[in-house]
Amino acid sequence: MDSYTTLLQRHSTPSRQLGLPGPDDAQLMQMLAAAVHVPDHGRLVPWRFVRIHGPARQALGAALAARLQERDAAAAADKLAKERARFDHAPCIVAVIAHLTPGHKVPESEQIQSGSCVCFSLLLAAQALGFGGQWLTGWAAYDPVIARLLGVGEHEQVLGFIHIGTILTPAPERPRPDPRALLTDWQPP
Repeated sequence: MDSYTTLLQRHSTPSRQLGLPGPDDAQLMQMLAAAVHVPDHGRLVPWRFVRIHGPARQALGAALAARLQERDAAAAADKLAKERARFDHAPCIVAVIAHLTPGHKVPESEQIQSGSCVCFSLLLAAQALGFGGQWLTGWAAYDPVIARLLGVGEHEQVLGFIHIGTILTPAPERPRPDPRALLTDWQPP
């Protein structure tokens, strides 16, 4: 698939519609090699990756359910079950972690934007290799206890959980905005 076609056909596949097989180690490294080709002002490499696969997916789900119950003792059983199963579907999840350099001439907002580009590029790379993907966050991406569990350190934050796997059920294409309606031409005053 050429790069322009990849961009035009890009879509998210809900994580519940992703299954085995997932990318093998070589395919994941190909995806990550493509993902790091993003704008990176100052060459700070303000991001890193945490792979969650195999039994680690269920362990993280159990930790999410426990943390939810800790945060809300009255959490309903169905909500706890949903958290327990959050990482059960896609066989490979890559957490993209912003690794920020505070006080640098490159503002932290630009460092985060670079990491967001990594998330998007990882989705594109997965699609180019024949996989589906979905970029998710949810409360777990912002929870300090879950962050520590994932090894997220000081000056770091979870930018997203990129779920990758084989598309089991194709998602219908959704309507896209008309770019002409979004474009204006700036005119000097």
